[in-house]
Amino acid sequence: MNDAPIGIFDSGVGGLTVARAIRAQLPRESFVYIGDTAHSPYGPKPIADVRRYALEVLDTLVEQGVKMLVIACNTASAAMLRDARERYDVPVVEVIGPAVRRAMSTTRNGRIGVIGTVGTIASRAYQDMLEVNERLEVFAAACPRFVEFVEAGITDSPELLAIAEEYLAPLREADVDTLVLGCTHYPFLRGAIGYVMGEGVTLVSSDDETAADVYRQLLRGELLADRHAEPSYVYEATGVSADDFTALANRLMGREVRDVQLVQTGVIDLPAAARLQD
Repeated sequence: MNDAPIGIFDSGVGGLTVARAIRAQLPRESFVYIGDTAHSPYGPKPIADVRRYALEVLDTLVEQGVKMLVIACNTASAAMLRDARERYDVPVVEVIGPAVRRAMSTTRNGRIGVIGTVGTIASRAYQDMLEVNERLEVFAAACPRFVEFVEAGITDSPELLAIAEEYLAPLREADVDTLVLGCTHYPFLRGAIGYVMGEGVTLVSSDDETAADVYRQLLRGELLADRHAEPSYVYEATGVSADDFTALANRLMGREVRDVQLVQTGVIDLPAAARLQD
């Protein structure tokens, strides 16, 4: 079981930031990554649909024999985390809690901003966890077009900067000193977001924090890979073109993703994936 891969899931390419952090912090661990590109973006979709899509992708990962599930999607985490933990016998790690803990320990003035998809912000997953601490004031804003820019491979255009100015203006006015990037796509836009918010605002993303949580849970469950293990990395997508996913992933992350295979979930009818190592 210790040599089994970790299963990582996102609605598209955003979760690759989490996969990269896991690969850096746990270099002996293998993983299988699925991007549900057939249904991306999740943010504007009804919660019931997000829950159905996400659970069917997680079912696919479990069928592939993973030893842990990582929900590298904020919208999905908010929609079905409890369902996932009740449904599967393997540990389930999500991205919201780790980012919340980091934001709480980072803020100096107690004013924290949260940005995310419409679904994530409407769920109040971040707000409710942060507001447990009565000294904190939380200011949330949905940034629906950010995912569209990332999925199109656009991270530095004048149009993106104008949209960022519009979305982030209320948070600047609120004088937040810490901003939670409540979507795993958003680290790809760190340059634009950081420029608009200014140097005095600390950006908190979930990639490194989630990877640290994965390490803790693997250690606690005695599931860490053997020190002589040779890791493999499998990338899969549910959309109609694995080539498009590969091209976008490589544009955003360099040549880290070499092969992407189509995979069938319970929602769509696509050829089953042939699992390839990179």
